Amino acid sequence: MKNILRYKEYIGSVEISEAEGFLYGRVLGIQEKIDYQAVRADELVKHFHQAVDMYLDRCRKDGVSPEIPYKGSFNVRIAPALHRRLAVHAVQNGVNLNRLVETILASYEPLYAPEKDVLS
Repeated sequence: MKNILRYKEYIGSVEISEAEGFLYGRVLGIQEKIDYQAVRADELVKHFHQAVDMYLDRCRKDGVSPEIPYKGSFNVRIAPALHRRLAVHAVQNGVNLNRLVETILASYEPLYAPEKDVLS
């Protein structure tokens, strides 16, 4: 499992540059490019928090709403035959396709395992 950082509803990646000898990451789930880097893990966490805080401060100063990560909408590409079977099943059960897929995904057992953020 990949390491991630969490802060104020934002999720950050944790990567390593072996050649350069530092850690780095990016805030995930938003269009805005927010990067951070450090030499040590504790510094990376600190820089991630600072990057999120700076982004939120800039949004506040500019009078714009910050992007909300993972708003609940994403595209999934599947085989047409599976799409058709899911759509028919949804109609037969009186739900729309979005609700059916949400129900299926919500039952995915690994989502209920305790969150393990190695660095946060």
